Formats: sequence, C-alpha cells, structure tokens
Amino acid sequence: MNLRKTAAAAFAVVALTASATACGKSGSPSGSTTPSAAGGSSAAAALPTYAVKTGVKLSGSKTWDRIEKNGKITIGVKADQPNLGFQDPATKKYSGFDIEIAKMVAADLGFGEDKITFKTIQSANRETAIAGGQVDYYVGTYTINPERQKQVSFAGPYFVAGQDLLVKKGSSIKSKDDLKGKKVCSATGSTSIQRIKNGPYGAKPVEYDAYSLCVDNLISGQVDAVTTDDAILKGFAAKYPDQIQVLGKPFSEEPYGVGLLKGDTAFQDAVTAALKSHEDNGDWKKAYDATLGKSGVTAAIPPLDSSS
Repeated sequence: MNLRKTAAAAFAVVALTASATACGKSGSPSGSTTPSAAGGSSAAAALPTYAVKTGVKLSGSKTWDRIEKNGKITIGVKADQPNLGFQDPATKKYSGFDIEIAKMVAADLGFGEDKITFKTIQSANRETAIAGGQVDYYVGTYTINPERQKQVSFAGPYFVAGQDLLVKKGSSIKSKDDLKGKKVCSATGSTSIQRIKNGPYGAKPVEYDAYSLCVDNLISGQVDAVTTDDAILKGFAAKYPDQIQVLGKPFSEEPYGVGLLKGDTAFQDAVTAALKSHEDNGDWKKAYDATLGKSGVTAAIPPLDSSS
C-alpha cells in the first residue's frame, strides 16, 4: 500500500473544513542554493507561516482523543541542537528545522503555536515518553529503524541525514578509519553511539544525555571526536567555526521520522498527510532554507515510506 497516497486521501476526509494553506513554491529543494552560514551576500531565508486548519476531526485514534480532551498538542523535541531543535536559554523559545516540522503537523491538525507545548525529551527517553502519553508525537532527529519500530510507529521520513564525525581543527582523525583508541562521544540511546559500540572502529565510546555536552568536551579536549548525524554536527560547527569542523564523510543513512504511539494508524495517516501537504506547497523547502540551509548545503525531500 502507498501510504503517501492513502494517507492524503484519509486526512482529506477527517478535515471537515480547512483554511487556505500558506503560499510557497512547490517541489523538492534539490539543487537549490542557500545563503552562506557565515554572512553571505544573500539575505537569510525567512521562515514560512502555517495556516491552521479548522474543523479537523479524527476518529479511531487514542492520541487524537487525548489531544481533544487537553485542548492542546504536546510535542517532544530536542533543545540542544542548533538549527534543528534548540531552546534559547534566555527566551526559552524553541527554533530549528525539526521545530518547524512539528509546527506544520500541528497546523494541519488544527493547532496553532498558541496551542502547542514543546517538551524537551532526551534520546534515551523517547519511546517511554511516546508510549506513556507524555507527548502526542515526537520530532527530534529520530531515526527510523526496525528496533524502534517494535516500540513506536513513525510518519516519514521527512529528512535523511548521515552519521559523520566532528573533530577539532587540526585533528589527526580524518575518517572513521582513524578512530582506534580514540574517545568518541555521542548521546545516550542514540543510533550513533550504538554503531560506534558495535562497529569495527576500535573507539572508546563516551556517552552523555545531550550532544552539547559532547561538543563542550571536544572543545576542552576531553574527547577526540563527536559522532552523530551530519545535520546536527553542522549546526555545532557553524556555532564554533574557528575550533571544530565536520569531516564531511558520512558513513550511514539516517531517515528522520515523526515518532507516534505504536499502532495508532489513524493518527499516523493524518501526520503523513500533513507532511506531504507541506512538502507539496513549498513549506518544507522554506523551513529548510531558513534553518539547516544556512550551512549552504542543499537537501532533497525524501519519499514517505509506507513501512514506517
């Protein structure tokens, strides 16, 4: 079954009335150019706005029933990933590409920003938070893989990253083949740390609850490298351009999905339809260009996968 097509049809039925969607150029951003992260001549891309649908109804979904009862949506996110999921310590405001994806979905479910509660959930606690109803869905560099699919459902992928390495400038580490005996840091419970532990790299794994702690320890010299998805690493490299760099040699494929309650098919279909809608109307590209696109790296919209 093609979930992309069936989900779009299904959600069209449950939304009784809908306001017009935000304007934007349709299509994949593949091959497009984006402004430089270091003050290029082009103005920074503006974030899109998302029209909030009205009269949305969804039957047969435990998640939707909870959302309706609460009158708001609670979304699990990351808070320490620049340009992906980041919370400003002063304003407490969340920003980044994943935050925009979360808002797109909420808008198509009938909830504007004033009805969204973002909740920071660490990688190791994602499945528990989703299964226990602490969050209605999760958007936070959440790689779709068979092990996780035993515990949660996914909509997506909405982005495909690749595991890479972040090192200090001048490091002797030039690729994954140089990791033997080196201290390599990543987040507890992440796909990346499992790959370092189980792979043939000979590295000494170091784990923290947050990638920001890994980066702090890299800069201070307590670890030799940080590993996770290149999208996350580029955000940190842009923050500390004179001290650290991404090798640019990814050695995996990491499809990001929206984490959902296991078996809640009706809600999964609705979220999938929302993702497709905002891919088609150009919002995906605008959100990417205004966040991760500041690195100057383009990206293509991945096809939604019915096996998620």
